[in-house]
Amino acid sequence: QVQLVESGGGLVQPGGSLRLSCAASGTIFSINAMGWYRQAPGKQRELVAVSRSGGTTNTADSVKGRFTISRDNAKNTVYLQMNSLEPEDTAVYYCYLVLSQGSSRSLNTYWGQGTQVTVSS
Repeated sequence: QVQLVESGGGLVQPGGSLRLSCAASGTIFSINAMGWYRQAPGKQRELVAVSRSGGTTNTADSVKGRFTISRDNAKNTVYLQMNSLEPEDTAVYYCYLVLSQGSSRSLNTYWGQGTQVTVSS
């Protein structure tokens, strides 16, 4: 059983910063990727940032230069540092984890419960 626990969301003024954390627990041997999606009301879920095995990262163009993803492999934890927040960043942010599991090394995706980020004055 794999669980993801997110923290760090909240209400912040435009231009402010927040740091999201997502800790994975359970039977975890081979992480393929960890990252963050977000979903704003009435919009489709959007990939925000991903950290892949081997150390490569990608961030969405909409947050590039403002958001940074990082990972602590010893703690199975992924972080999302969000700076210069804008009202358009308001959304529920979901952490996800892709594991390579079993003898077939199939890829399985696990999701956190989501954390609300609201950017408003």
